[in-house]
Amino acid sequence: MRTLRKAKKATQEDLAHLLGVTTNHYQKIEYGQINLSVTALDALADYFGVSADYLLGRSEDQ
Repeated sequence: MRTLRKAKKATQEDLAHLLGVTTNHYQKIEYGQINLSVTALDALADYFGVSADYLLGRSEDQ
């Protein structure tokens, strides 16, 4: 997600706001320290214009 975030020129704070979580919580999501909720996964997939499978590493097709 970091690569996608940087490509959109978004900050961790921007994505935290999108998900309604703290920046620290978003950082843990980005670093794989905690799991995403389905709602958060859906929001991020829509934001980045990619599939949920791409975000989960199950597909290389965006």
